[in-house]
Amino acid sequence: MICVGIGRGRHRHMLAEHKHLVDNGVELVELRLDYIQGEVQVKRLLKDRPGPVIVTCRRKSDGGRWEHSEDARLRLLRTAIVEGADYVDLEDDVAAGVPRYGTTKRIVSHHDFQKTPADLTILHNKLAAMDADIVKVAAMANHPTDNLRMLQMIVASKVPTIGLCMGDIGVPTRILAGRCGAPLTYATFNDDRVLAPGQIGWRQMRDMYRYDSITPATRIYGVVADPVGHSLSPMVHNAALAAAGIDAVYIPFRVPAEQIDEFLTNASRWPLSGLSVTLPHKEAVLRHATVTDPLVTSIGAANTLTFTGDQVAAANTDATAAIESLAAALRSDDAAQNEEGLGVKTALVLGAGGAARAVAFGLKKRGVEVTVTSRTLDRAKAIAAEVGCKSVEWASRHRMPYDCIVNATPVGMHPNVDESPYDKEHLRPYMVVFDTVYNPENTLLIKEARGVGCRTVTGVDMFVRQAAIQFRIWHGQEPPLDVMRDALKRATASAKQPS
Repeated sequence: MICVGIGRGRHRHMLAEHKHLVDNGVELVELRLDYIQGEVQVKRLLKDRPGPVIVTCRRKSDGGRWEHSEDARLRLLRTAIVEGADYVDLEDDVAAGVPRYGTTKRIVSHHDFQKTPADLTILHNKLAAMDADIVKVAAMANHPTDNLRMLQMIVASKVPTIGLCMGDIGVPTRILAGRCGAPLTYATFNDDRVLAPGQIGWRQMRDMYRYDSITPATRIYGVVADPVGHSLSPMVHNAALAAAGIDAVYIPFRVPAEQIDEFLTNASRWPLSGLSVTLPHKEAVLRHATVTDPLVTSIGAANTLTFTGDQVAAANTDATAAIESLAAALRSDDAAQNEEGLGVKTALVLGAGGAARAVAFGLKKRGVEVTVTSRTLDRAKAIAAEVGCKSVEWASRHRMPYDCIVNATPVGMHPNVDESPYDKEHLRPYMVVFDTVYNPENTLLIKEARGVGCRTVTGVDMFVRQAAIQFRIWHGQEPPLDVMRDALKRATASAKQPS
């Protein structure tokens, strides 16, 4: 079950939002009394409530907004119990002083906004002993392993237990808590009114992650990156999984660079079935690969991992997707090309990351004379040496004419949409301009290239193609391409909306 928190300053707004949530299918809400301005009227909030509620009044030290005395706060919680609240949330330092009464169930909770406690078993036993109907632990995740410890606590508990890690690193626990047996997780109805760090929107939880359909048999896939919050891969892959009727979920894993080895060592504990890999991990993950495809060996980077038993297979779908996207665009323009050639002879690749390496290698393999450039010349030289192509200084990128310009940098990505890595006055109508940025699809570079008559390839096509190849690898069937493309376009459109 997904519980949606309501934190509003006025009683009438809280009552109206509660009815609105129930009308939209929300089964349980949390009334945050600490958000109400002025005197709190508990009886008014509970008398004719349209659905079950958890009553919570959180102190500032526990992440809340309560500014009055502790005695007044405890009176409110006792009043909520007397008025027949379905659940009341009691922190572990006050639970013993608030007796059970009537039918109200007791959630005994512990919050730690700095870390995940070292011994969750001891903490859980302490909370469960306080006449708890439900134990709740919410703690800040500083390491991906904190998630595993929290989920394991839920699995091992005999008392119904809510275990959530807060923050970006802790997002997986919010999605997988039910899979481990938690009676509920928490979400926000409006993305601009998040009540706890890392909280996810209710519609995302219900529609994108299909929270209520996740079971112990549901396979776990995801994207590993740092940062990861901007990734649109969960929208694309979860839409494809739903359309194909596959019992799997795809979630974001924020893993700092120094923690990637431990994260992958623990892959079987989640257990993981597959991962998309992006910055800064595309090279580091190869230390854990037991099988690599030829592209990975040549490029020296992977963007796809598949876990089967003790084997970890690494693949790179970026290069194939980039070349397929370019070839498709050229075919649509009746450009001369065949299986070996692309209809372009020279290409300038902007960037020195994993995507730049993959694109440069793919172009080189198809007979294109490639030049790589980056703001950091040493990185450009390194890629050129690996691929077997040329490199030039960033300031010299406009000096030579090229048939194809490829942007494999983040320049032009939302929200910096008024930037371009290649000056407009150097664009020529005979050029093919390929921008790997997909948010927005129509970057400034793409707009300016179209304005001078260039043929263009956008990052949306490449993104969908590489995700589609991953889908085939993991699930052994053809992906619903239209669904994936529509999901990506909807996601990029919503990302531009003000919060």
